[in-house]
Amino acid sequence: MTFLAGHQLRAAFARSLSDMYGREVPAYTTLVDVATEVNASCLAGDPDTAQRLGSIDRVTAERHGAIRVGTATELRQVAQLFAAFGMHPVGYYDLRGEDASSLPVVSTAFRPVEAEELARNPFRVFTSCLVTDDRRYFSPELTTELDAFLARRQLFSPEVLELAARAEADGGLVEPEAVRFLELATRAFELSSEPVDRAWYERLAEISAVAADIGGVTSTHINHLTPRVLDIDDLYARMSARGITMIDEIQGPPRWEGPEVLLRQTSFKALAEPRRMREPDGTVATGSLRVRFGEVEARGIALTRAGRDRYDELIIEVDRRAGGVPVSQRHAIKQQVWRESMPATDLELAASGLGWFTYRPAATRPSGPAPGTLADLLRQGWLLADPIVYEDFLPRSAAGIFASNLDDPGRRDADLAGVDRGPDWVAEAIGRDLVDPLLRYGAQSQASLDAATRILGIPPISQPIEPSHEVSR
Repeated sequence: MTFLAGHQLRAAFARSLSDMYGREVPAYTTLVDVATEVNASCLAGDPDTAQRLGSIDRVTAERHGAIRVGTATELRQVAQLFAAFGMHPVGYYDLRGEDASSLPVVSTAFRPVEAEELARNPFRVFTSCLVTDDRRYFSPELTTELDAFLARRQLFSPEVLELAARAEADGGLVEPEAVRFLELATRAFELSSEPVDRAWYERLAEISAVAADIGGVTSTHINHLTPRVLDIDDLYARMSARGITMIDEIQGPPRWEGPEVLLRQTSFKALAEPRRMREPDGTVATGSLRVRFGEVEARGIALTRAGRDRYDELIIEVDRRAGGVPVSQRHAIKQQVWRESMPATDLELAASGLGWFTYRPAATRPSGPAPGTLADLLRQGWLLADPIVYEDFLPRSAAGIFASNLDDPGRRDADLAGVDRGPDWVAEAIGRDLVDPLLRYGAQSQASLDAATRILGIPPISQPIEPSHEVSR
């Protein structure tokens, strides 16, 4: 009997979700088609550059999904489901922020963490949990009603959770069980045909469309499923040329002549989807909701803690210079800020300690004794640096994508205090430690540097490996 290992289940699950989401949101299929066209064009034009941050097979298969849940119990169940696919909770994101358009959710992302697992299939699911008792959004009365509503629903069947636990324990499932598990897991994220209580949904939507999407329905669903593209600017232009309305700008770093870092994202606007709505008099009518959109991403180099601090500083500077400037001019300001303050080459990004790389001795090396610092080993040609791909997310970009797809920013009372829902709360809720992405990148980089210095016969060199600001465990 055929046994499907966790990575095989993960790849099959990503394909199954993609097929399902394409049936539900046909524009997603268009997005995937255009991304494939762009990637093929990049590969034909410059194969080495196209594949410097991952093979074309990996890039083509790559997806990240996004889902939303309402309670700690649901979050724990999601963690169990994804553990069956070899996906671990990585990072912490608080999207509540300080802006008027902030969202009443905290998030983590489930993904593989080992380099070989990421190379096999880097499927990720960005998972947000509603903070129902944050007084900036919800009154005590509404919190009580919302918690009661969420407590009555069941997102995941006992059967799918039992199969997930078995798959995690055994490292996979035999084929008949695997087929059933994939069927049930995919079904759990389908858009429900059950009528939506219009009055309840609209009451939550006055506060936040995201709150309504989570707490206004009796199920969960895929909010977006994101392909990876090698030239996101080209994709943006091609989608617009097809008459598909895109959000106003590409989120994240700018396109420029230097190294691509972190993550650039954009999406087509959320589409009005027909939904059955239960009216206050009990009748059922056809209405529409705009909650799902088509996101696409371009991934760059992972940054160190110092690099992330530099990135945050540059974004603040962009905001300062771009105040009152039309969105169409913002990208040029970003480019100028980057040219002033970011290293213009991979080598300098590595030598300055701002980016994560793996290291290997150069085939042809200088004569004489090797220097004792990483920067000198790189600049003098003793070591070569290969970039480590950024596998995670940016809170501001995620919130920006969400906000760009909302018709109404909702409301919040900034004069009231929030509630602590930090990484420790998320870890306790799911019963699993959160993986700190910066520590993972750092460990991968340091292991390669240790191996390289042994080959060169020089003393070990330690890099500063600091935890993320948000995740210290």
